[in-house]
Amino acid sequence: MESDDARRALLGRLIDHAPTFPPASLTPGAALAEDARALVSPHAFVLARLVWPASRFEELPPSERAISAVLDAPLPEGARVQAVETRYREGLAGLAVDAGEAYVEVAIDDALEERLDALAEHGLRAKVRCGGDEVPTDVELARFVRACAERDLALKATAGLHHAVRSNGEHGVLNLLAAVVFVGDEEAALAETAAAAFELDAHAFSWRGREATGAELERVRRERLHSIGSCSFFEPIEELEALGMVPT
Repeated sequence: MESDDARRALLGRLIDHAPTFPPASLTPGAALAEDARALVSPHAFVLARLVWPASRFEELPPSERAISAVLDAPLPEGARVQAVETRYREGLAGLAVDAGEAYVEVAIDDALEERLDALAEHGLRAKVRCGGDEVPTDVELARFVRACAERDLALKATAGLHHAVRSNGEHGVLNLLAAVVFVGDEEAALAETAAAAFELDAHAFSWRGREATGAELERVRRERLHSIGSCSFFEPIEELEALGMVPT
C-alpha cells in the first residue's frame, strides 16, 4: 500500500477473490481464468489473495499466487497458503500455526462478544458475513465492527459486497470502509445510500465532513480491515471506477 496516495492506501489489496464460491460458483478452470484476468487488469493493485476451498486443492495448479484456504476439509499435507478461513468452533487454539493468518467467521448473536474474546486470546482474526441467506442490519454490522476494534482484532468481511455504495438492501464497500475508518459513526456510515456523500482522491477519503488521509488509511487497513471477500473482482471495481475513485 502507498500512504502518499489515499486511493491506494484504502483500496490496495482489498479484494480477496473467491470465484468458486456463490453466487459466481465458477468451475476451477473458469475461476483460475477469471483470476488471471484480474491479475492483469489495470486495477490489479486492488486484488489480494485467491480464496480456494481446501476440498478442491488438488485442482489448484502450482503457482506463486497468494492463497487463502477455506477449511471445508483438511488441507492437503504440504499445502502452501498465506491464510486459512473457517467457522467458529470450540478448540480453535493452534489454528494459525501452519498459516500466517487465520480468519474465523463469527455469527452476530448473543455470544458475539464472548467469541471475539476467544479469538483475541488465541491470536486469531475475525470474519463477518455481510450477505447471503441472512443479511446483518446496519446496527448488527456496526456492533461487529465496534467489537473488533475494542479488542484490536483485525477483520475480514465477505458475501454480498458487490456494490460500491449500499443499495437494494445490500451493504456497500465504501460504507464498510467508512464504518471502519470513521470510529463512532459506524451505523450512519453503513446506512448511507448517497454515493455523493463519499469522496476518495489522492489526498483523502472523506464522508459527511470526516476525513482520513493516506497514512491513517494505511494504518486502518493494516490493523483493522484486512480485506473483503468477493466472488467477483470486477463488479465492485466497475462501480468504484464509475465514481472516479480507482486510479490506473
